[in-house]
Amino acid sequence: MPNPSPPPHPCGNCSFYTDSIWQPVSSGAMSTLSRGFTRQDLSAGQPLYHQDDDNRGVYCVSKGLIALRTHHMDGSSTLLRLAYPGEIIGFRSFLEFRPHRTEARALLTSRVCTVAQRDAQQVVQTNPSVLTRLASRCITEIDRNHDRIIAAAKTPNKLRLVGILQRLMTAHGTQIDNHLRMHLPLSRTDLADLLGVQTETVSRLLKRIQQDGTFQVSGREFQMPLPPPTRPAATG
Repeated sequence: MPNPSPPPHPCGNCSFYTDSIWQPVSSGAMSTLSRGFTRQDLSAGQPLYHQDDDNRGVYCVSKGLIALRTHHMDGSSTLLRLAYPGEIIGFRSFLEFRPHRTEARALLTSRVCTVAQRDAQQVVQTNPSVLTRLASRCITEIDRNHDRIIAAAKTPNKLRLVGILQRLMTAHGTQIDNHLRMHLPLSRTDLADLLGVQTETVSRLLKRIQQDGTFQVSGREFQMPLPPPTRPAATG
């Protein structure tokens, strides 16, 4: 009797499939991967996991925007970074068999794909290439933090803020005529955390980028002009 064919790859129809950490899974482990795979839709403000929660698996953001935040003993918190579609989160606690050191919470309506911890461990044990991809994500995160340290020392705060806003606008803005518009999903305190400055500094920077025409700002409503279309070069 012929062996049944393995189930289709659960990430096979995803636009991030090529870069998925689960993409090199062997056919023999596909059943395990599919068994542990789930998709979860999150509304804005809904947590994916809390700080100090036990790890339940490896998470991939497939839609929306997730805030990774650490909470302090005095009741305050710090936004550490934003996770955009295609990014993996929760993998450090997975690799170290420890609780999460941060909270993950949706800032916008989001979708997260999860491979449950026990099944993810089995897949990693039988597919070293998956572990290699996880290690690569760890290195990418280290490099990202390294770049942030250098940028904080060498790049003007205004340019760094513009970079954050432009990425948010490109990922989540809506085009209306020759502008992109968005409702900023972050508070000014969150922006200050990402920049490593005081909230008052962010307010001054927002005034400056509005004055120079980079953005139009009204509360949390942002508008960014699109560059004019490039005209084809004339041929002689």
